[in-house]
Amino acid sequence: MTQPVAPHSDAPEPGKPLTMFGPDFPFAYDDYVRNPVGLGSIPHEVHGTEVAIVGGGVAGIVAAYELMKMGFRPVVYEADQIGGRMRSAPFEQAPGAIAELGAMRFPPSSTTLWEYFAKVAIETFPFPNPLAAATPSTVVDLKGETYYARTLDELPAVFTQVADAWRQTLEDSADLHAIQTAIRERDVPTLKFLWDKLIRELDDQTFYGFLAASKHFPTFSLREIFGKVGFGTGGWDTDYPSSMLEILRIVLTEADDNHRGVIGGSQQLPLRLWKRTPRRIAHWPDGTSLESLHEGDPRPAVTSIRRTHPRNYTIADSSGEIRTYPAVIVTAQSWMLLNNIHCDDDLFPADLWAAIEQTHYMGSSKVFVLVDRPFWKDKVAGGRDSMSMTLTDRMSRGTYLLGHGDGPAVMCLSYTWEDDSRKIVPLDANERMELMLKSLRAIYPNVDIRSHIIGTPKTISWETERHFMGAFKANLPGHYRYQERLYTHFMQRDLSARHRGIYLAGDDISWTAGWAEGAITTALNAVWGVMNQFDGQTSPANPGPGDLFDDIAPLRLSDDI
Repeated sequence: MTQPVAPHSDAPEPGKPLTMFGPDFPFAYDDYVRNPVGLGSIPHEVHGTEVAIVGGGVAGIVAAYELMKMGFRPVVYEADQIGGRMRSAPFEQAPGAIAELGAMRFPPSSTTLWEYFAKVAIETFPFPNPLAAATPSTVVDLKGETYYARTLDELPAVFTQVADAWRQTLEDSADLHAIQTAIRERDVPTLKFLWDKLIRELDDQTFYGFLAASKHFPTFSLREIFGKVGFGTGGWDTDYPSSMLEILRIVLTEADDNHRGVIGGSQQLPLRLWKRTPRRIAHWPDGTSLESLHEGDPRPAVTSIRRTHPRNYTIADSSGEIRTYPAVIVTAQSWMLLNNIHCDDDLFPADLWAAIEQTHYMGSSKVFVLVDRPFWKDKVAGGRDSMSMTLTDRMSRGTYLLGHGDGPAVMCLSYTWEDDSRKIVPLDANERMELMLKSLRAIYPNVDIRSHIIGTPKTISWETERHFMGAFKANLPGHYRYQERLYTHFMQRDLSARHRGIYLAGDDISWTAGWAEGAITTALNAVWGVMNQFDGQTSPANPGPGDLFDDIAPLRLSDDI
């Protein structure tokens, strides 16, 4: 449920927004990107050096774009299409009607992401999350009972009780207000002290265990309602087995609220960066873009990565071509290194391989249909909307209504996670549509949704996509140590020489998987790593994440406790 989760009586003054600053690694990536001096420079003698980028999602494209600006020659490999899980599928019958199969809503707190949105003139709209200001109405359907509301106050009192219980639990058990104040103020010592304390306390705790231990959730029924209706984007019961630290990183930074969608589809960000000619670029002539360096298209899928003499990386791709590079950034989901891409066992240290193997990915499915018009705006008895943004415990779980104007519009009939996603994995697009229409017909018996459908449904289950095998990483309890190893891999000074020169990036390497902000910030870490490898440096006026690493490094837990 969209709701304020922090007290307002002593809220910080305007101008100090809540951002995804930390909490694990409180580096101001947004300031770093917007600083006019740039991210750094490399010696002239290494200009034009090729660097392989494995994966053309937003992390790979950002890394390639920034390396190109420094004077490197990035070589991007992409197995499917530029964008990765920023995948926007247009409906052919209606130009402008988009099914956002991957990323579809972005919080204002993702301030580094918004810097890149601004670079390529991305336009956004308020996303219609449950009970959000931009959502005309919300229907909550639980155990056969249906409730219609425009605000939380219009729902039965038990829903307000659940919302209050969640807010109070965060205050009592997670220092909500103090941590958010430290984030707003960018008070690193305070933020590190408070967050590191929570890491020690909660690394072994599940989301559900955290709720069950709270005096504010004394009954199963309250925890059940919270799981079905939840906060921000809706129910989170499929995330109940996850580490509580994963959830706190989201709610403490308000990553799950106040979202905006992208007009024309989120895939425009990587596609526009691919074509963009930077205003300031070293070595390359004016007008150079990633597209021009690649003569139009990225290289195809990587099939193997191996280490070759003296400290190079040799990559084979699906076309049969073999190339050798002095540095590689891998932005594909890390499980690809276990199966789809053949890798030398000694490519990484053993403890990093262990972290890759322990990565836990969430499954997720979506079902979209194109309709002739936003018919849900039609009024029925009592002045209610004929349909609403819908949260339910039925198979469809979350239904979103996406339409601007009076022409064709898009319905996300179903957005599901984990077990709810796996329930429909064997079904084709039409079977999935039929199942979701059955669920919605029980909630809206007088609305003939089918009569408005004018296009073949579009669907995806990320866990069955060969080059992804899941929607995003979701750490389980006890996985903090693995995540810390993955995230800090870009700092390679303590690695043996044979393990240097290959860098991991992407949202599953970040602390906030599933958010483009995390993908981008890990890409910037890898860019700093490559720059440092080639004796480049940042300006004293704009130090990078590696320059400040020792002062703000994530907590390292001992393996002995």
